[in-house]
Amino acid sequence: MNPKTIIATGGENSRLDKFLSTILSDLSRTQIQKMIKDGLVLVDGQPSKAGWKLNGCETIVYTIPEIEPEIEHIEPENIPLDVLFEDDDIIAINKPPGLVVHPGVGQKSGTLVHALTYHFSQLSNVNGQLRPGIVHRLDQNTSGVILVAKNNQAHADLASQFEQRKIQKEYTGFTWGNWTAPNGIIDGSIKRKRSDPTAYEVNESGRHALTQYQVEVDGSVLSQISFFPKTGRTHQLRVHAASMHHPIFGDDKYGGGVKRTKGFVPEITKVLTQLLKKINRHALHARKITFQHPSTQEEVAVSAPIPEDLTLIIQAMHLLNG
Repeated sequence: MNPKTIIATGGENSRLDKFLSTILSDLSRTQIQKMIKDGLVLVDGQPSKAGWKLNGCETIVYTIPEIEPEIEHIEPENIPLDVLFEDDDIIAINKPPGLVVHPGVGQKSGTLVHALTYHFSQLSNVNGQLRPGIVHRLDQNTSGVILVAKNNQAHADLASQFEQRKIQKEYTGFTWGNWTAPNGIIDGSIKRKRSDPTAYEVNESGRHALTQYQVEVDGSVLSQISFFPKTGRTHQLRVHAASMHHPIFGDDKYGGGVKRTKGFVPEITKVLTQLLKKINRHALHARKITFQHPSTQEEVAVSAPIPEDLTLIIQAMHLLNG
């Protein structure tokens, strides 16, 4: 979802939705009206209404949302999977960075779902044929533990645990700079950004979001942090870390990318730049998840080891932090 900017030239006295329908001919008027309602259309930097009358001089920024791809069924693909846990109800996968969880715009194949349908004959269908077994998600470039349901009963039980915040999640993240407190709570509601609908920000009018953190290694350049999200908002840990002025290393969207390497001595900048190129993603890993088993009611904890690319950061931290 990339925002595009146009000037409302020729749209004098036209309704906003009608004018956009002439520009976005592949979308229906209903789809455009939903975009406007969802805040994906800004007129002179502000949300508007479908019936807003234009004067022809406005600057309009619009973002076409992800639309479910037109796929009738999932074609199984022999993509290797690292299975951490499996029984009759649940599968726990160690998702590698770069693997998209399910099909979406621009990603009709090569997803975790395609791999799951190849390796497993039974998966839940609560979320439809394009998302079999999928109970929750990880960002494309976040690695680590993700749970998959084999049947609808297990799916409903896990979904309820997520909703009631009974599932404990632990992440390892590498952030920029040293933290002032060794541990704490980040309590900041999260909302989609007006200027970039693909990103989120801390905003008091957003949805409640809560994250606990523990500093494992505190460094002047990079720190290693344990994050314990208590809610499950989109990009929550990335947004919360950035709100503390310690964005996740490698997270371009939230200020943790290559621009952050400036201002250090040349030797440090060189090491940081090389690290960013090697990992080529934000340095965030879902290392552990703890839940109540849907059938046995026993507590189950599944862990995923730190992946090889992030161990490069650990090895470099002594040199970087002095």
